[in-house]
Amino acid sequence: MAKLPQRGFYATLLRRIDHLNRLLERANLVEFMQLIQSPRRMLFLNFMAGVARGFGIAVGFTIIGAIFVYVLTRLASLNLPIIGEFVAQLVRIVEQQLH
Repeated sequence: MAKLPQRGFYATLLRRIDHLNRLLERANLVEFMQLIQSPRRMLFLNFMAGVARGFGIAVGFTIIGAIFVYVLTRLASLNLPIIGEFVAQLVRIVEQQLH
């Protein structure tokens, strides 16, 4: 005859299953599965994430560009020969592109 598992085995198994259940609930697996099963919602959320990323990139680039121009303006006002030539060359390039 096969030996039957003891009661401690079942208690341990139930504890582990309960622990696994709590981990899955924490991981929001149910919500993820619902999201996968709803293509419209997934498309909408991905679209909104893309819009947010694009907006963040635009704002970030604007801020970094403004800081760069501000620093260049300050350096040009110091009348340093190397920086002055660089800024003058940039101005010439911009003027050529405009005409």
